[in-house]
Amino acid sequence: MQKLLIKGNKELKGNIYISGSKNATLPILASTILASEVRLSNVPFVKDIFTMIELLKFIGIKVKIQSNKNILEIKNEKKKINTLAPYKLVKTMRAGILVLGPLLTKFKKAKVSLPGGCAIGTRPVDLHLFALKKLGAKIKIKDGYIIAEARKGLMGAKIKFPSISVGATENALLAAFGAKGKTTLSNCAIEPEIKDLILFLKKLGCKIKISGRKITIFGNSLHQKKISHKIIFDRIEAGTYLIAGVLIGKKIIIKEIDPKIFRHEIDILKKMGAKIFKTRSSITILKTKSLKKMNISTKPYPGFPTDLQAQLMVLMTQTKGLSKIKENIFENRFMHVPELKRMGANIKIKNKTAYILGPSKLTGAEVMATDLRASVSLVLAGLIADNRTIVNRIYHLDRGYENLVRKLKNCEAEIKRV
Repeated sequence: MQKLLIKGNKELKGNIYISGSKNATLPILASTILASEVRLSNVPFVKDIFTMIELLKFIGIKVKIQSNKNILEIKNEKKKINTLAPYKLVKTMRAGILVLGPLLTKFKKAKVSLPGGCAIGTRPVDLHLFALKKLGAKIKIKDGYIIAEARKGLMGAKIKFPSISVGATENALLAAFGAKGKTTLSNCAIEPEIKDLILFLKKLGCKIKISGRKITIFGNSLHQKKISHKIIFDRIEAGTYLIAGVLIGKKIIIKEIDPKIFRHEIDILKKMGAKIFKTRSSITILKTKSLKKMNISTKPYPGFPTDLQAQLMVLMTQTKGLSKIKENIFENRFMHVPELKRMGANIKIKNKTAYILGPSKLTGAEVMATDLRASVSLVLAGLIADNRTIVNRIYHLDRGYENLVRKLKNCEAEIKRV
């Protein structure tokens, strides 16, 4: 089993180029079921993407990988394809369920395994199925599989989500693409990654309007032309390195981004005392001498993202006073806390809130990653800790961070994979 060795307390300096967004690429890959020929650029080649590629190949779609250029060439020429997404390809990646909508709307049936992914909460698929049933699908769950059919095709409908869900919004969008008539989705997630998916679907010929948390889709007849699309940058990866720069950076420049997309996170870090300077496509972080305490709550976009909560918590261990994080998205997203406490962090959990008393002197230890974002928080902790930190179970990191070791080494971090 591979692990990371990190020797901490070394200032970082250099440039970090941000990869394409994993969370934008996955639904766009699922939507290629609806296309004929697609060229995707700025694709992050992380484990979840390769899993989705294997799923598309299993279904019957041709995928050519140009890994040196971060490009995928996708051809969907078969009229009869496999409408099954098996457990072996969905068990490690929650996004596998996103093939349900496009398979159902194009082929009128689908059999998709209930998904896996990070163990950060129950994350039920109820909202996905709620939306598909509204569009006319008949659905049952049997032997761990979702079995869906719409013999006469899906029909446009008005759907109001009882709570905001990124995945359910994406699946409903993909299903509504081929539904007859108009579909209105309200109380939607409006993450930048969803807007990137909408941009892609518009290139496929779909007419979509978005206003606030309301999305209107007009059922589409497919255009069979080749389309090209560049994936949006990964704002969670950018936020992770931004926090690393505030923690122990001398001068870090984060490139190939749009700072407007995560200005809320930047504003929070500035209020904490970070020295951050923006251009249209980059952020420069200069050495921060002292950090102020902060209280935040995780919320759907444009609020503070749950995917940066663990990383921010590491930063809060170095602030003066008591900081608080209330986790409103997932009920089991503080699993990194025991590992941080083993390194010397002073953190208490009560109900859905973490109380972080700082500043704490962190000391290197052997720690265990429990999920994707928790694992990278342990890397950040290792960068500022005394002595050596060993991070185990780093396959979680491989699911979402492209070339993490190389990018940190380029900024003079002492980190290696063994």
